[in-house]
Amino acid sequence: MRSNVIILLMATTLILNMACKIDSQKNKDSTIESSALLYDKGMKIENSNFIGNAYLTGLVKADSINTNAVGNVHFEPGARSNWHLHPAGQILLVTDGEGYYQEEGSPLRVLKRGDVVKCPANTPHWHGASIDREFVQIAITGRQYGPTEWLRPVTDEEYNSLTSTE
Repeated sequence: MRSNVIILLMATTLILNMACKIDSQKNKDSTIESSALLYDKGMKIENSNFIGNAYLTGLVKADSINTNAVGNVHFEPGARSNWHLHPAGQILLVTDGEGYYQEEGSPLRVLKRGDVVKCPANTPHWHGASIDREFVQIAITGRQYGPTEWLRPVTDEEYNSLTSTE
């Protein structure tokens, strides 16, 4: 119960922080001004679970008291995760840019700043940047039922065919 209250307070603080920022430009180019970023871009993710350049800033590490991990993920244009699932589900808070989210068997969703996605437990999905825009998200991932299960990549052919119809 306590961990849920902490996550709710974090999400509320994040949303209020986003609401108070003045967005003087609609960000029509492919880059996000570093001064507009809520958190640092982070370290480049150097594993085979992502295609393209993605960066991670760890914000909260899961432990025995709070089983949620929280991270800021910054995707460059065209970058995306592999298909994957979370045994305890995941929540995505979009903080900037434009990206995509898709659950297996469902249509592609376009995500923009302020959007929130609740990824159901054990549901294969992927998320990442649009073709020509960066994408930044806060990922809140429950760890109490085990780690993320990584699946197959979203190939260039699949990504291009999915995103060309949006």
